[in-house]
Amino acid sequence: MLDRLQSVEDRYNRLNELLSDPDIISDSKKLREFSKEQSDIEETVQAYREYKEVVSQYKDAKAMLEDKLDDEMYAMVKEEMDELSTRKEELEARLKILLLPKDPNDDKNVIVEIRGAAGGDEAQLFAGDLYKMYSRFAEAQGWKTEVIEATSTELGGYKEIIFSVNGAGAYSKLKYENGAHRVQRVPQTESGGRIHTSTATVAVLPEAEEVEVEIHEKDIRVDTFTSSGPGGQSVNTTMSAVRLTHLPTGTVVSCQDEKSQIKNKEKAMKVLRARVYDKVQREVQAEYDQNRKLAVGTGDRSERIRTYNFPQSRVTDHRIGLTIQKLEQILQGKLDEVIDALIVEEQAEAMQNAEE
Repeated sequence: MLDRLQSVEDRYNRLNELLSDPDIISDSKKLREFSKEQSDIEETVQAYREYKEVVSQYKDAKAMLEDKLDDEMYAMVKEEMDELSTRKEELEARLKILLLPKDPNDDKNVIVEIRGAAGGDEAQLFAGDLYKMYSRFAEAQGWKTEVIEATSTELGGYKEIIFSVNGAGAYSKLKYENGAHRVQRVPQTESGGRIHTSTATVAVLPEAEEVEVEIHEKDIRVDTFTSSGPGGQSVNTTMSAVRLTHLPTGTVVSCQDEKSQIKNKEKAMKVLRARVYDKVQREVQAEYDQNRKLAVGTGDRSERIRTYNFPQSRVTDHRIGLTIQKLEQILQGKLDEVIDALIVEEQAEAMQNAEE
């Protein structure tokens, strides 16, 4: 491990030199590439440097014990050694995690797609609850959300809502939300007090930059139409809504959220690029398990990653067997406890695989 850490620090120092090179500074592509690489390993380098300093201090303290010390000084040095030993163990554990392979998409912005699945009106209302939950979570993280496309219902839910989340590390946390979410509660539309089970699906796609996926204008069919609201009524009479069809993959994206056709096209392109990027990733990476089809499933009640049980105020994440009696807090966007547990589980599995 120490050899790997030293090589990472050596690379970090080399990147410092490269980023001061006039030839690199004048090359925007290389400058961006090297800056990102340096940023990605900076935390590891800082932790490694602290680790080396702690080891050095421990050795110095240990050497002091060989001198003739009075009882008070001996106790002070021994206490310092105990503290340094504890810190050394903490840093070793942290460095093992930092050396694990990193998902290249973790730092990216995301496109989130939520759809009401099994359960009719109640599933669509639950889709709205999930949208509010993620919006509040994003706000707490300091991220920015923007609705790209939404098909709302008269009861206030969503048949479908697509929105972007922009912020550092958005994908690293929201990627765990991929899948079918199940709700158990007495529906607002149910007067008999019976508990219903409904589902909504969530797909989280890393936002692709233009340099990562090339989409040619000649491969896109653009259709325009008038936008509509709940029940199909016309919202405006201008042809502002846009539908994009990527002919090579058959991917279709529409957007009518903005009054401007140009803005709708820009938003639709963002979703189209993310979907095509996701498709390319699935094709070139057989082990890629974050794709929409595998993660989301069919939306059937039996397929779920998490259950939100209202009568018992309970949230259960079925992937790791985690149950928390904090339903209201979680729906208010306080997802950290769940997501942190999923991250720890993934890291533990990755460390076990690395050891094997």
